[in-house]
Amino acid sequence: MSRFFTALDRYILRLTIVPMIGVFVLAASLLMLEKMLRLFEFVSTEGGPVNVVFSMMLNLVPEYAGLAIPLGLMLGVLFAFRKLAVSSELDVMRAVGWSYLRLLRVPYLITLLLVGLNFAIVYYIQPQSRFAYEEMQFDLRSGALGASIKVGEFNTIEDRMALRIEESRDDGRQLMGIFARVADDNGQTLSITAREGRFLANQDDRNTIILRLLDGTQVHEVPTGTPRVLSFSQLDLPIDLPAIENFRGRGEDEREYILPELLKIGWNREVPKDTRAASVANFNYRMVEVVMMLLLPLLAVALAIPPKRSTSALGVFLSIVIVVAYHKVNQYGADVAALGRVDPYLALWGPFAALSAVIFWMFYQVAYVPGGQAIGFLEAIYAKIARQVRRLFGRRARLGRQEEDPGDEQRERIDSALPA
Repeated sequence: MSRFFTALDRYILRLTIVPMIGVFVLAASLLMLEKMLRLFEFVSTEGGPVNVVFSMMLNLVPEYAGLAIPLGLMLGVLFAFRKLAVSSELDVMRAVGWSYLRLLRVPYLITLLLVGLNFAIVYYIQPQSRFAYEEMQFDLRSGALGASIKVGEFNTIEDRMALRIEESRDDGRQLMGIFARVADDNGQTLSITAREGRFLANQDDRNTIILRLLDGTQVHEVPTGTPRVLSFSQLDLPIDLPAIENFRGRGEDEREYILPELLKIGWNREVPKDTRAASVANFNYRMVEVVMMLLLPLLAVALAIPPKRSTSALGVFLSIVIVVAYHKVNQYGADVAALGRVDPYLALWGPFAALSAVIFWMFYQVAYVPGGQAIGFLEAIYAKIARQVRRLFGRRARLGRQEEDPGDEQRERIDSALPA
């Protein structure tokens, strides 16, 4: 075991694992932040409890992990080899006969573990979590998750009762300033005002709750007759809960199917053509995202090594652009293939083949061509632009100093103009 996993392997493992975990956490947090703000707005609009937001976000983690895991792997390997290259440790390792493929032993062990994790996510976890998210969103709209009465607004219940509450205390257990208006099919209405009240469970009928009101007045109006006004110290008002619909079955969206189900639908000739196309496209989208991870260590090494006597970070920027852009290209290809406009194998495996060829060429340039640079021409352009930017800002700084403090030539002119 010690021969297979040497001290150098442990060193590369430490250099890789720390930035990889950091990038994964950071990427997942940034991807979920915008969604979290939207969910807070949605839950507050629907009047649901705040803890529902975190349950919904938990169900979104597998979906965002599909991008965060490859990005973390890519940057973890890249930062490890970049540190080795900038500190010249990589030159020493190469001088004693360690090839790039040998140095990639530990990164590829990590890659295989992450490929297995990502495959489990897209195989089962992601479809189930997406269905759970949709179900929770439906329950929130229907009131099954405990949607609350909005304070300061008129709330309509079953189109027969209007309820308004001025203030809520003790997490909704104590309601202040209550107005209720109840109507029936015979045209009778009951208007009630109360100082305070609270909701109570009805043990006899689960479909009805009790609104217990204290210190109020009720006005009973009938179509023909004089309204009756009564004062009360306590009044129990039964309220029928609205009927909650059952959520649909899993499978309205092909993203809710696990991989064997997608294959079963895609190969079934009795299923409509558009449904089969969407299933095949989604299956290939998931698989190409997983298989692509096997090439990320090669791409990371190709982008990690800057030119000699340079600390350029252009490769870091390009790695993020490539991973995110490829993910978006796959999403677009899956959407187009689901509509039946393009063959799903061409739409998804075509970009994979093209990017794979580019990655192999870049790695070959770095690993087997003496002095080779995968992005040497981009590094040259980047260096020229950086010099121009530094020169421009340096010129502006010099001009600013001259305006504050006259130069030697200006001082000589001033001295010559003065009388001896």
